[in-house]
Amino acid sequence: MTERLYIYDTTLRDGQQTQGVQFSTPEKHQIAEMLDALGVDYIEGGWPGANPTDSDFFNEAPKTRAKFTAFGMTKRAGRSAENDDVLAEVLNAGTEHVCLVGKTHEFHVVTALGISLEENAENIRASMAHIVAQGREALFDAEHFFDGYKANPAYAIECLKAAEEAGANWLVLCDTNGGTLPHEVFEITQAVIKAGIKGSKLGIHTHNDTENAVACSLAAIDAGARQVQGTLNGLGERCGNANLTTLIPTLLLKEPYASTFETGISLEALEGLTQVSRKLDDILNRVPQRQAPYVGASAFAHKAGLHASAILKDPSTYEHIKPEVVGNTRIIPMSNQAGQSNLRKRLADAGLEVAKSDPALQQILDEIKEREALGYTYDSAQASFELLARRILGQMPEFFEVKRYRVSVERRKNKYNKMISLSEAVVVVKVDGEKRLSVSESHDETGSDRGPVNALSKALSKDLGHYSEMISDMHLVDFKVRITQGGTEAVTRVIIDSEDSQGQRWSTVGVSPNIVDASFDALLDAINWKLLRATGKLARG
Repeated sequence: MTERLYIYDTTLRDGQQTQGVQFSTPEKHQIAEMLDALGVDYIEGGWPGANPTDSDFFNEAPKTRAKFTAFGMTKRAGRSAENDDVLAEVLNAGTEHVCLVGKTHEFHVVTALGISLEENAENIRASMAHIVAQGREALFDAEHFFDGYKANPAYAIECLKAAEEAGANWLVLCDTNGGTLPHEVFEITQAVIKAGIKGSKLGIHTHNDTENAVACSLAAIDAGARQVQGTLNGLGERCGNANLTTLIPTLLLKEPYASTFETGISLEALEGLTQVSRKLDDILNRVPQRQAPYVGASAFAHKAGLHASAILKDPSTYEHIKPEVVGNTRIIPMSNQAGQSNLRKRLADAGLEVAKSDPALQQILDEIKEREALGYTYDSAQASFELLARRILGQMPEFFEVKRYRVSVERRKNKYNKMISLSEAVVVVKVDGEKRLSVSESHDETGSDRGPVNALSKALSKDLGHYSEMISDMHLVDFKVRITQGGTEAVTRVIIDSEDSQGQRWSTVGVSPNIVDASFDALLDAINWKLLRATGKLARG
């Protein structure tokens, strides 16, 4: 018989504490919809009254299957729960579920709050009782609990019991500073249960300051906790919170968790996890972490020829789960270390079945190694590899031909009499036998220059005849430049990551002594790869 384990997401509140992250109200709605579709049990929307965005969000609260939760703090000393204006803001948000944070570490009570231990415990009790009296579900975040327990176990437990006796439905043990290790979390959680608090009422909230947030969360679950809190992609202040994009698949796919617990997340919903992770990064305009467990672009990448050979026989030789279970894909990168096993597998993934005896295989390998000696890298530019292979195999259509292009950068004064840079690109292409000239300037809504590569991209995609509509949803999401040779003969390598409205992401590479030429080559590959998919011209060899 399985036990119920509850997933509590705090991306919209604790995740917003990440340096450089500030969600808008529409973005909060978008993320809430993603979380609800995924199937988490609780969505913590923020702190009503703490800032205008959170207040606006609760005024237009999303309709979710998940338990939409408001966050706040226990009442302040010297006033009743009924007359605390900060607590009133939280309750006025009108959510059926309210989570309040309160001190459980005597050092913080005495030093930070400047009140007695008894008064703090009474503040917790009164706040929880007030929430319950309003007909809401009360949750208590026990701040600095693990550090507090180490300093004074009896008082930390007393705070929990004050909340429990007042009607709190969940008591969440918080490792607020992120310094507690997994074995300590396990032992202390067990001690709390032995003190008389049921594990079915305990939650765990960890931070990643020792890179142990996920491990500490699992340790608490092992000890008996039945709610786990975290954020998508591990967002959170300092080093982040427990990463739900790692915790969720671990709980659903790994033993003993998979057979012990039931969550609100189905295996079908789990297949959308990679897309959810990357969509959040897209909202934040951040580059996804390639090495992220389960959802990273490199999570199922196999570079060495020996690995690829084994993967062809049985993927489980080097993969702990099937990548499609979490919506990810297997990648066999191409590099000068590649053997024929890598090559044939990568060609097959691109829809190109090539016989072992085909001399084109060796030709492709030789071309890769020769080009990598010049500075190219096909390890991280899979789309460019596919185009190169298709050209050698005679399976690459010519959608258009670039006749010439020019980029200029000038300094001028804007309407505010401020000197700015402005890039302009001119591109001449031949499409369907007709020459077309496009001109584009690169600037944003403020008039600020976005660079010559942006100008080139806009000009190149501006007038490609009937192909323009096919690439209208693609955009550049990352641009990496590296000098592969120094001195007067410096060679520049540019890698461009592109994405379309379906969440499809691909990487292309260009190399040249001229950074603009290298960028343009990578842009050309990006557009050609997109057109291959859009036109369906993926003929098999």
